[in-house]
Amino acid sequence: MGFRHSIAAPAALVVALAAAPAAAELPEPVIRMLVEAHRGGDDAQIAAVVRIAKRTFPDDAVEIDRLVAGDAAVLAQRRRVERRAEEARIRAAGFLDIWKGEVEVGGSRATGNSDVLTLYASAKLVRDALEWRQRLQGRFDLQETDGERTVDRALVAYQANYKFTPRFYTLGLAQYERDAFLGYSNRYTLGGGLGYDIADRDELKISVEGGPALRRTHFVTEGDRTTIAARASATARWSLSPNLVFTQDAAGFIEQGNRNAVLTSALDTKLIGALKARFSYNILYEHDAPEQRRALDTLSRATLVYSF
Repeated sequence: MGFRHSIAAPAALVVALAAAPAAAELPEPVIRMLVEAHRGGDDAQIAAVVRIAKRTFPDDAVEIDRLVAGDAAVLAQRRRVERRAEEARIRAAGFLDIWKGEVEVGGSRATGNSDVLTLYASAKLVRDALEWRQRLQGRFDLQETDGERTVDRALVAYQANYKFTPRFYTLGLAQYERDAFLGYSNRYTLGGGLGYDIADRDELKISVEGGPALRRTHFVTEGDRTTIAARASATARWSLSPNLVFTQDAAGFIEQGNRNAVLTSALDTKLIGALKARFSYNILYEHDAPEQRRALDTLSRATLVYSF
């Protein structure tokens, strides 16, 4: 009797295991969803899809991780191939190639009690190669009120960055400014220093820079002055959505007898193709402004921007 019982117990266990349901496989739509997420290459979207899949099928988390590991390996290989192809394209590019930029224009006209004409134009060019990044920008601001010039401001600047690493770089700057209403007819700046990209993602980019500068200023009423200055700047670009981008640019100089800074906040919204509308707020501070002028100027404007 005891012998027959010892045989019957394992037999009953085998029958029970055979009757137990097998572990459920992931549904085909979930597998396709994981594959498509990796095919798109958006890391944030991939993480969201994986999180939803695990939340929906918690018992299959190990299987999901196995599938994701395979898809991630394929994506990493694809990115390596694309990166090598892009590096080869950049190395083969001539000096006039791979430039990107934008042109911004705006203006207004008022007649009646006052006759006011305002014109604004700016252009920015960037050439981002493997080791060198070059920036060229120009800005022109003009206003006439009742036939008298009330704003006449210009800036042209060139900056070259040499990248020690993808984020850390050294820089050289050459800049020309004119703003007679803030006290100087011409101002020339030569500077250098170091910069670092705090964030360098598609949706968020933040950079900071600092270093010394040599400045030569021709004042409207006080003659000329040459000084050594300390320069600091910061730029940020935040993509709030595919059609809405916020940017922040700030730069300041501290030199003997003067301090000046400029800060521009802008919100870009896409209109048609490469055409955007820009709403910006500009703060300009010149400590050494003439006595009859305020040290702080602010300006809000709406302009059209074409990117290429």
